[in-house]
Amino acid sequence: MRTDLVPDDLWERVAPLLPPVPERRHRFPGRLRAPDRAALAGVMYVLRTGVAWRDVPAEIVGCSGVTAWRRLRDWTEAGVWSRLHAALLTELRRANLLDLDDCAVDGSHVRALKGGGHVGPSPVDRARPGSKHHLIVDRHGTPLAITLTGGNRHDVTQLLPLLDAVPPIRGLRGRPRRRPRHLYADRGYDFDKYRRLLRQRGIKPLIARRGVAHGSGLGKVRWVVERAFAWLHQFKRLRIRYERRADLHQGLLELACGLICLRRLRPSL
Repeated sequence: MRTDLVPDDLWERVAPLLPPVPERRHRFPGRLRAPDRAALAGVMYVLRTGVAWRDVPAEIVGCSGVTAWRRLRDWTEAGVWSRLHAALLTELRRANLLDLDDCAVDGSHVRALKGGGHVGPSPVDRARPGSKHHLIVDRHGTPLAITLTGGNRHDVTQLLPLLDAVPPIRGLRGRPRRRPRHLYADRGYDFDKYRRLLRQRGIKPLIARRGVAHGSGLGKVRWVVERAFAWLHQFKRLRIRYERRADLHQGLLELACGLICLRRLRPSL
């Protein structure tokens, strides 16, 4: 197995979160179970290269693509990726690498070639089947939460669910942080109803106004969410949605967010 697919610092954080392995039967034990680290290498290989699961090179990864897919399914259902992301956010806050006062939100369309859950006609892709990634980041562009919806869902309808998806971020004394003080967004979120709902949560909305000339200055802070989408799309499996199961695509999104957080931690490790 190529060790660069699953670096030691990643494996040290993932291994404690994996569900326990069932004991092997004494009679008729069957084929020996592939190591979890090799299966994670297969998941990482697909996430980075975008190849089909059946095309995963077992001689490089250490297990077949089918095994990697099954382990991805099991770990996603066990909530491994969301817990990994939350743990890395806690580490970032402890290292003073998170700025939760100013956050930004946005959405991005992706084509869904095989349909499945959370798929709808995309208004920016000639009504072809698509999905939408909704992302909230801190001032540095670190992903705090990401959600998946159909391609025809309006960004603003997912604003509150996206805020609710931010995990309690520990790492410092006091209560865990879950909400920003200021929230930056583009004109797609320009609705007075949602400004009012944000203020009720103690969040100051800084949202661009429709019909107003550019030059408000909000882009100086809001651009980090666009960069975060560029980071996510470096993982080729996320540029186009191939998974029919929405939870598996969501799991890959959360794993990618965790990897971005780990990159930010490495200079200070």
